[in-house]
Amino acid sequence: MALPSILVTGGAGYIGSAVCHALQQRGYVPVTLDDLRHGHPSAVKFGPLIEGDVGDTALVQKICAEHKPVAALHFAALIEVAESVREPARYIDNNVHKAQRLFQALQSSGVTKVVFSSTAAVYGMPGRAGAIAEDWPLQPINPYGQTKLDAENFLRGLLGVTSVALRYFNAAGALPEVGLGEAHRPETHLVPNALLSLLNLKAEPLTVFGTDYPTPDGTAVRDYIHIADLAEAHLRALGYLLQGGKTEAVNLGTGTGASIKTVLDSIQNITGKAVPFVYGPRRLGDPPFLVADNKRALSILGWQPRLGLTDIVTSAYEWHSSAIYRALMDGEAAG
Repeated sequence: MALPSILVTGGAGYIGSAVCHALQQRGYVPVTLDDLRHGHPSAVKFGPLIEGDVGDTALVQKICAEHKPVAALHFAALIEVAESVREPARYIDNNVHKAQRLFQALQSSGVTKVVFSSTAAVYGMPGRAGAIAEDWPLQPINPYGQTKLDAENFLRGLLGVTSVALRYFNAAGALPEVGLGEAHRPETHLVPNALLSLLNLKAEPLTVFGTDYPTPDGTAVRDYIHIADLAEAHLRALGYLLQGGKTEAVNLGTGTGASIKTVLDSIQNITGKAVPFVYGPRRLGDPPFLVADNKRALSILGWQPRLGLTDIVTSAYEWHSSAIYRALMDGEAAG
């Protein structure tokens, strides 16, 4: 009997490839659809790769007819906040219009279970303190967050389709044991940027934006979630939908925040080396505190994170120190 297949858009990217690994481990065949503008072919290790555009209705219908996926996981999106402010039309086209065509093509092909990669950016600048729950106001403050919310709303309204929108907080860490991790160009996330500065793989030191936030050490607090825990959450969401679950939005985070200084201290404790950094002013729109209330993930999906900041830093350090990472960033083929 053939193993069930899952369509994974953006499966050559950081999170998508990690989820493909988890799918393969659970007996699924991940079928990756990726245009490879930001993904890496070498990250597609666990099933077939189809190079193409998620907004290509005919292609999506053809893939569904040939591979007969029982569900779809949608990761393919543009994700940089600052870039979305500079180029909002491109973000609207890719994250909203192409997503809408994808969802409609899935619907017309009978693929009615969808796990959607969303973001905590849908909450914008929280107007009150505390861990953010799913019933907090949805008030994006940048085009990136707005496009994710628009895609969520469109998917929620599709007749006959049930979905889980997973609102990520700060994905981090790597799976060096299977050759997977962050390999963005440019890199904008704290953990890899700090490690690249430490390893002398970038010319300039890390910039810590803001030292006067109302937090214990004055630097911004974020909720960092290991990519392995994130992948497990997608498997739980998939299982929930396949067992008849209804449409939901679910936060994915640890429920515990770490300041930028705490992250840098953790890196120094683990590597024995201090990250070179400079201080800069606050960035416009950066909240002081962004931490998930993850109770719904436990109650609906039976999911809770297992890994912490030490695991994140240790795995990311191994990944960014690896020959595979350096080959990817040098544009060489990596196995």
